[in-house]
Amino acid sequence: MPKLTSRLGHLASEVKAFVAARATLAPLRALTASAVDLAFPPAADAEHYPSGIPSANWSKIRFLADEGCDMCARPFLGGLHFGRDALCSACAEKPFPFVRGRAACLYDDASRGIILGFKHGDRLDYAPMLVRWLERAGADLWPHADAIVPVPLHVSRLRKRRYNQAAELARPLARKLRRDYLPDMLIRTRATKPQANSPEARWENVRTAFALQPGAKVAGRRIVLVDDVFTTGATLRACARVLLEGGAAQVTVAVLARVVSGNPEL
Repeated sequence: MPKLTSRLGHLASEVKAFVAARATLAPLRALTASAVDLAFPPAADAEHYPSGIPSANWSKIRFLADEGCDMCARPFLGGLHFGRDALCSACAEKPFPFVRGRAACLYDDASRGIILGFKHGDRLDYAPMLVRWLERAGADLWPHADAIVPVPLHVSRLRKRRYNQAAELARPLARKLRRDYLPDMLIRTRATKPQANSPEARWENVRTAFALQPGAKVAGRRIVLVDDVFTTGATLRACARVLLEGGAAQVTVAVLARVVSGNPEL
């Protein structure tokens, strides 16, 4: 039976890969993936789902593959797929300092409760599941990285929250992938105000809020920055800039969720 299960799982993966390589519309690929999962349920993860999450939410979470912008992971309007290296107009006009970005899912009504529970609600039991999401989302990043760095919290916020959610993702990822885990490479030099809505205000709030830890050895490193949510990318931009100015060879980004506001057709 285990051998049969393995073969079925391999078949399901092959079908998904075939469709992903040929389908232009993301909804078509998602529909096919759902049909395959219905025929060959991915039982390996089922036993790890944490309790307290409505079952209806699972089918509504929109997981992201490589159909969006290669730099900021934002899905293209209408679910169109322009290829792995395609950039959205915003990134083409004003690129981020990191070269590539991946997000596990869309931040919406279906995923919000899970992510906020993990971030603010002490639901650290979600972490193993979320780490697997992130591992899959960043599958093409890990082979080209030698270190994983979580976005840091200021000490005052860390004291209040008791844990850094980005570190709770980055640490097990680094251990599993056998990459260097560098939680202290970046420091948050000052407490920042709650982020505003406008991209400009968010950038002003964080642009000078990060620095390298004195003595940090970043030169030549290929780093994946890990965070929970990508909204405008201001925090990730600030962190990546500091790492690159310190001599990092490359910075990429992996986040749990991508915020896309005001686009119900995505």
